[in-house]
Amino acid sequence: MSEESGRKNLRMPNDDEVFAVVTEHLGGNHVRLRCVDGETRMGRIPGRMKYRTWISEGDVVLAEPWDWQDEKANVEWRYDDEDADQLRREGHIQ
Repeated sequence: MSEESGRKNLRMPNDDEVFAVVTEHLGGNHVRLRCVDGETRMGRIPGRMKYRTWISEGDVVLAEPWDWQDEKANVEWRYDDEDADQLRREGHIQ
């Protein structure tokens, strides 16, 4: 990581993952996601993230759509505000 440019090597999506923005908290461990591929999906926050990573509306996350139900996805990663700004600057998300 080079400090002078301020750019971090962020986790990028695998083949089956997409960037998404949390648009709504649905209660429990579910959120509404607006994915960069144009889909709106129901996101599920897995147990391993549920209590360690606080996810709120407007957060940029990495989502993995389900193979068998494309309208649902698991939230795999949450970017902090700084990282999300970097992704926007680099044109990965709106």
